[in-house]
Order: sequence, then C-alpha cells, then structure tokens
Amino acid sequence: MPDAQARHLRKSMTDAERRLWSRLRSNALGFHFRRQHRIGNYVADFVCLERKLVIEVDGGQHNEPTGLARDARRTNWLNNEGYAVLRFWNNDVLLKTDEIVETIWHALREPRNDLLPAFD
Repeated sequence: MPDAQARHLRKSMTDAERRLWSRLRSNALGFHFRRQHRIGNYVADFVCLERKLVIEVDGGQHNEPTGLARDARRTNWLNNEGYAVLRFWNNDVLLKTDEIVETIWHALREPRNDLLPAFD
C-alpha cells in the first residue's frame, strides 16, 4: 500500500509541496532530496537520505486530534529510525518559502550524532 500511495501522492502535489519541491530538487542546498519516498510503512513528503532528514508539509487535517496523534506516532517512529523530522504548514510554505528553505538549510548542516558531522 505505501508504494501505491507514494505513486498517487507524486501525481497530486499540493501548491505548497510544488513550491517547496521546486527549491529542494535543484540541489541548491547541496543535498539530494527525494519526493514522496517510502520509509518503512510511511511515505515522507521529502527526504534527504544522506542526512536522514524528513520534511513534511501539512494541511489543516493534521491539526485535529487524530491527525496530531498520527503525526506524533509517525515522528516518533522516524526518530527511532534515526531520522530528524521538520514539519511545516502549507500556508507557511506558501507565504514564507525563503524562511522555510533557510530552516531546512540549517538542519542539513547541524550535527545530529557521531555518524553525521556538521557540514560547512
């Protein structure tokens, strides 16, 4: 199911996902990102496998109790697998794209553990 879901999501990006992907896909941040990539039973909106950084772009349904609980379980599982997770609201991506990209840029360069040294 996650593979079919990933294929479907790749074909139906939101405006916010499209805008962020236009900035991530160019390797302008110095790292390669994948879009709608399966990790375990989940599909990450964007992931940099080299830095184990997941970027999620969330709509309003994520702000309801069931969405918040589901996202917390997902984030916990990804963290246990060694991934850092950044979440942004659709509206923030659309209105503050440069600030979002800068946050991602800093996260890519932060040391997270002994296996992932900081980059200059």
